[in-house]
Amino acid sequence: MARILGVDIPRNKVMRVALRYLYGVGPSVALQALEKAGVDPDKNSNDLNEEEVQTIRKILEEDFTVEGDLRREVGLNIKRLKDMGCYRGIRHRRSLPMRGQRTHTNARTRKGPAVSIAGKKSIKSMK
Repeated sequence: MARILGVDIPRNKVMRVALRYLYGVGPSVALQALEKAGVDPDKNSNDLNEEEVQTIRKILEEDFTVEGDLRREVGLNIKRLKDMGCYRGIRHRRSLPMRGQRTHTNARTRKGPAVSIAGKKSIKSMK
């Protein structure tokens, strides 16, 4: 099993699909990296030799932002929005959708489980 950027590439998959298991590598980036490395995209991940794995790893590290660096960059961007206090930052802080979706109905994944009104009444009765 090949290991690229701290992620185990799955066995017995075509390389253009196997590389997508890396964070930040989609269909087009996988094909570009394999083309630069000179590896056949339809080659099975079991058939890779160590030299091909090293060239793919080197190309992904140098030419693309993937895995830890990309996660850090995205996290810092969200932190910057929160610190600025802009609309998107406030929505991130409150764990609400930030791209204009409605929240009156739907958005349960983002908002969490529904709280019944009976639960809110009991809080009022304690006052």
